[in-house]
Amino acid sequence: MAGRGAQTFKKRQKEQQRKERAEEKRLKRLQRSKDGPAPEQTDDDLALLGLLPDGSIPASSEDSPTPDAL
Repeated sequence: MAGRGAQTFKKRQKEQQRKERAEEKRLKRLQRSKDGPAPEQTDDDLALLGLLPDGSIPASSEDSPTPDAL
């Protein structure tokens, strides 16, 4: 790219990176569509995440009794 300024070179590099990212995203979307929908989360999965079955976050762990107190 002789004869071109640094600004044009930077723009070209940036555009190439943008195209690469777009292509990677396209391939990921294509792969996800081939794999089908993701399995639904179970109550056990939500419990491990510390969520209630409806997907909400408990108000506070201080309000709930501890296993030692029972």
